[in-house]
Amino acid sequence: MSIFKKKDLPYDLSNFTILIVEDSEHMQNLMASMLKVFGVGEILACANGTEAMDLLTVLQASRKSKYLTSVDIVLMDWLMPKGNGEQLLDWIRKSEKDAIRFLPVIVVSGYTTEYIAAKARDMGANETLVKPISGTNLAGRICSVIDHPRPFIKSSDFFGPDRRRHNVAYEGRERRSTPAEEVKVKTNG
Repeated sequence: MSIFKKKDLPYDLSNFTILIVEDSEHMQNLMASMLKVFGVGEILACANGTEAMDLLTVLQASRKSKYLTSVDIVLMDWLMPKGNGEQLLDWIRKSEKDAIRFLPVIVVSGYTTEYIAAKARDMGANETLVKPISGTNLAGRICSVIDHPRPFIKSSDFFGPDRRRHNVAYEGRERRSTPAEEVKVKTNG
């Protein structure tokens, strides 16, 4: 029996596409099963960061096709052979393509120490999640990305969602030599 009943789901995720980047086939299957229960429409999986970069490049190049999809959220492991999470996150946030650069990224790692969580945040991850994962925690991170999207910030050494989670006025001395710039996604409309 599932802990999620159809009537309890607050979102219709049937139009969502989520990319899982995970080297463990068992973890890929576990996360995909949870996402199916959540009602996610399409689930893609890659075994490492290099495969994910190739897939995102192909999907971005063919966005005009009605037969290919775009990714809405990336769930990725941090430690993988052939393109780890750090390399993939860096590639995503430095992409010249807005559809890639603004992707919400949730780092899912068994090694989510305070150092890795801070590093992922400072590289532009939206959320982090520690393995072993539960359906409740995974749903919580996905809902956080949907319910509380943070504006993207561009400064001389950072691009990604605002690292501040609370909108509290800073009363100390400003240490930035140049102010950060809030960046908006460009739409074709």
